[in-house]
Amino acid sequence: MDMTTNPESRTNSPVKQGFAAGTSLAAAILLLTVGVISFFQGIAAVASDDLLVIGVEYTYQFDTTTWGWIHIVLGVVLIASAVGLMTGATWARIVAVCIAALSILANFLWLPYYPLWSILIIALDVVVIWAVTTWDTSKYDTTTY
Repeated sequence: MDMTTNPESRTNSPVKQGFAAGTSLAAAILLLTVGVISFFQGIAAVASDDLLVIGVEYTYQFDTTTWGWIHIVLGVVLIASAVGLMTGATWARIVAVCIAALSILANFLWLPYYPLWSILIIALDVVVIWAVTTWDTSKYDTTTY
């Protein structure tokens, strides 16, 4: 059968496989970027509280050093899951979505300290979650090529 009559051939097309691989690589690079940014953001908060802009009192206020350690840990886990995504590990997809969601939550709570920075990281995390969850690896079997 040719590709026009066999639906399975159309779903395993090299173009779609390439798009899926590109999407997953882009998600891994974005996740790596968010991880590095979060890591350095945490280091800046731990190194000196004077580097941060402290605003009005909020209900979910923590010490900026605590926020720094939270961002350092998130950054390390984000970097590890990005490396796992680059190698194609299934566990990395699950970890990437979960840790990106936690990063969204942490940066939402970080909004009073650095609002524009937090919004940027939240947007990057949303793109990462979208890219990782839309890649369907079951349709792209490389053993048939």
